[in-house]
Amino acid sequence: MNDVIRVMAADDHHVVRQGLVALLKTVPDFQVVTEAADGQEAVERYDQSRPDVALMDLRMPRLGGVEAIAQIQHKHPGACIIVLTTFDGDEDIYRAIQAGAKGYLLKGMSAEELIDAIRAVHAGKSRIPSIVAEKLADRISGPGLTSRELEVLEAIVAGRSNKEIGSELSISEATVKTHINNLLGKLGVGDRTQAATVALQRGIVHLP
Repeated sequence: MNDVIRVMAADDHHVVRQGLVALLKTVPDFQVVTEAADGQEAVERYDQSRPDVALMDLRMPRLGGVEAIAQIQHKHPGACIIVLTTFDGDEDIYRAIQAGAKGYLLKGMSAEELIDAIRAVHAGKSRIPSIVAEKLADRISGPGLTSRELEVLEAIVAGRSNKEIGSELSISEATVKTHINNLLGKLGVGDRTQAATVALQRGIVHLP
C-alpha cells in the first residue's frame, strides 16, 4: 500500500467532482480518500485525511481555491496541491502559484495528462502546461497594481462612478482619477470599460 497515491478532490460542482472521482478510481495506484464541495470544507477535509495530492477548483463558495491553498500550505508546508479549473487568467494563475499550488491544469486536458500530473506532483515536481506558464511569465514580468489601484478597479467593475469611488475609499475625485490613469496604463487599456473587461478576463477581479 506504500505505493498508493492518496487523493482529495475539491470542486463545488457535484457532477464534475463525481466524474473526477470516477476517473481516479480507474487508476490502480490511486485512492480517493476524501472529497470537498467548497474551499472551507477542502481545508477541513485536508486536515482530517492528509492526502498525498489535492485537486482544487478555484471558484468555490465559502472560501475560494486560492485562499484554501494558502490555508492548507500554512498548516502543512509543502502540501502537494494541483489547481484544476476552467479559468486561465494570468492573475488567477499567479495567485494560485503564489499561494503554493504545485500544478495548474485546465479542465479541458485529457485523462492521461491529469494522471501524469498527479504522479509528477506526488514525486516532488511541478506541472504547469506551456500555455499556462506563458501567461504566468507575462504576469510576473508586467507591472502589478497597488492595493489602492486594485480597490479602484474593483469599484469600476462594480459600476461605481468616480464620485462614488471617492466616497467609498475616503479619497478625493482627483485622486481617484490619478489611480484610474495609473491602472489604465498598467493594464494597457484606454478607458474604464476596457479596464473592467480586462480585469475580469485576467482574473484580477471576480464577479460575486
